[in-house]
Amino acid sequence: MKKTDRNSLIAFPLLVIVGALVAYAGSQGGSTYNGIPVFALCVVLAYVIQWIVFIPSYLRQTEKFFDLTGSLTYISVITIGMLLSGNFDARVILLWALVIVWAVRLGTFLFRRIKKAGKDDRFDELKPSFIRFLNVWTIQALWVTFTMAAALVAITTTVRKGLDAYAVVGLLIWVFGFAFEMIADSQKNRFAADPANKGKFIQTGLWSKSRHPNYFGEIMLWIGVAVIALPVLVGLQWVALISPLFVALLLTRVSGVPLLEAKADKKWGGQADYEEYKKKTPVLLPKL
Repeated sequence: MKKTDRNSLIAFPLLVIVGALVAYAGSQGGSTYNGIPVFALCVVLAYVIQWIVFIPSYLRQTEKFFDLTGSLTYISVITIGMLLSGNFDARVILLWALVIVWAVRLGTFLFRRIKKAGKDDRFDELKPSFIRFLNVWTIQALWVTFTMAAALVAITTTVRKGLDAYAVVGLLIWVFGFAFEMIADSQKNRFAADPANKGKFIQTGLWSKSRHPNYFGEIMLWIGVAVIALPVLVGLQWVALISPLFVALLLTRVSGVPLLEAKADKKWGGQADYEEYKKKTPVLLPKL
């Protein structure tokens, strides 16, 4: 057995255990369904959906439905969480709607991208290995759990409060972040679609203010969700605030910025215009 496969075998139970710990903490003070915490049921559902779709994906050696499955998991889990908890107040409806809008937009965007590209080369070395490919899907389940934790806890908790200043401020932050991300993605798509820009890198629009404006928008919108959830968090439910922190760490330290920066450096590194762009443009936080 390869060393990478051995490491993946060790990682798999850890990924499940971390999810179980989040499920336990987020369930404290939350609604139950037939005696089972709704939050915990939702976490289990997030894992089960990934593992079910993994099976045909592994057999067919394809990653085409990976991103789409992630988005559908958000939609399914947040909706089932709301229905099983029986909470339909204004804060719950608001959080549910924000997650649905975000998931539909992102899922559509990513699915169109992979359909156009035909493949995602990040998966080339992972797909042949059963355990490594399984871990990728399991990590996606944990990603859904962490990212949606604040919204899901606020939806399933038994603490109920009407809309307040936190909801207004959180919504404004979410709208700003969502718009920032959507505009950045749109600008990059138009740039890439222009044959005159083949082989070039984008440095106009929001991309002149930040090298990764879409990631900045993503982090901001999840901060907005956490702010809306704040007033109804109690006890161990405060672990839900890991949501925006997790998104920020994931995008800036793991799979987002580091990978894209390395890829860009390899492609354009040494070119005067690219080096000048890097020098004058912040990595994440947009310059005024």
